[in-house]
Amino acid sequence: MKILFLNYEYPPLGGGAANATAYILREYARIPNLKVDLVTSSVDNKYHKEKIGENVIIHKLPIGKNQTNLHFQSQKDLLIYAWKAYWFSKKLAVKNNYNLTHSFFTVPSGFISYLLKKQLKIPYIISLRGSDVPGYSDRFSLIYNFLTPLIKFIWKKADAVVSNSEGLKKLALKTNSNQKIEIIYNGIDTSKFKSNDEKDEKEFIITPGASRITDRKGLNYLIEAIAKLTPKYPQIKLKIMGDGNARVALEKQVEKLNISDKTEFLGRIPREKTTSYYQESSLFVLPSLNKGMSNAMLEALASGLPIITTNTGGAEELVSNEKNGYLIKMKNSADIAKKIEKLITHPELRKKMGKASREKALEMNWKKIAEDYYKLYERVKS
Repeated sequence: MKILFLNYEYPPLGGGAANATAYILREYARIPNLKVDLVTSSVDNKYHKEKIGENVIIHKLPIGKNQTNLHFQSQKDLLIYAWKAYWFSKKLAVKNNYNLTHSFFTVPSGFISYLLKKQLKIPYIISLRGSDVPGYSDRFSLIYNFLTPLIKFIWKKADAVVSNSEGLKKLALKTNSNQKIEIIYNGIDTSKFKSNDEKDEKEFIITPGASRITDRKGLNYLIEAIAKLTPKYPQIKLKIMGDGNARVALEKQVEKLNISDKTEFLGRIPREKTTSYYQESSLFVLPSLNKGMSNAMLEALASGLPIITTNTGGAEELVSNEKNGYLIKMKNSADIAKKIEKLITHPELRKKMGKASREKALEMNWKKIAEDYYKLYERVKS
């Protein structure tokens, strides 16, 4: 079977969807009768071709990226990717006779899949990742007004539409209640991300995980909560991995609240080096305003951390309230502070929740996710 995979993000570009793509392709490389070409974006002004094993090829097209803007893809970046990826993919499709195309994100990747189906009769699958679903991100609220008819059309013409969480599926159904949407969750590498029972807890380290720093992560509410708690609990330390367009504002907020000594912005940490930061942490807190199935949350689960998060996207599928963490009120720093304080003052509860998180993570792995997609490929191509 031959698959053309489309995603404008691939590590080190992008966030959760990029990492999910990398994990899935790694598993695909272990399937002998599956050949995959990924068309994605380059981190510089050159075309790069990479391989995973013998049957997965990654084509990285230059779209104007550099080391200063890896985490944030502008509208210009997406347009350039759409244009270049379409022509490049069409040449590949004519040459390789694909059984289907698989696009992460409805726009721009899914539009390319639609064009290839229209012109070359290649069926396609759309994986919803978050920002491609109307209503997901305030940043795109104006654009959604223009793109929603196109998004609905691309879904309608797709041979399968897949969400990575029940929450994201529900949001997508608000755009088109008649759309058939399947669910294939994100996975987690439980062999890489593990519990650490020997951690030194002289400091109580809180992490929101490794991800893009954007307004919709709600980290400003977490910072407010830290400022409320540190006078009483000086052992608290907040460590924020990642980079993004909200970082400067958050750094200014930290200075204004006089908690610079309690907050560390680590910058972008390569995915292969994030493990130690989870293992030193006592708690994962992500007060998102909206989210699909968070890769950072999955990594925290596998690392045996209690989870404090808002009930958005796939959170309720990962967090059982009061069992492995807490589902908190949105945009409410007081509620965040209250839940953090409870876990600081009840270390046995914290350990119990951390163990429950690890058990939850063991139910999910990338091998199963890749197998689920492979079964879907078989069904769509037949």
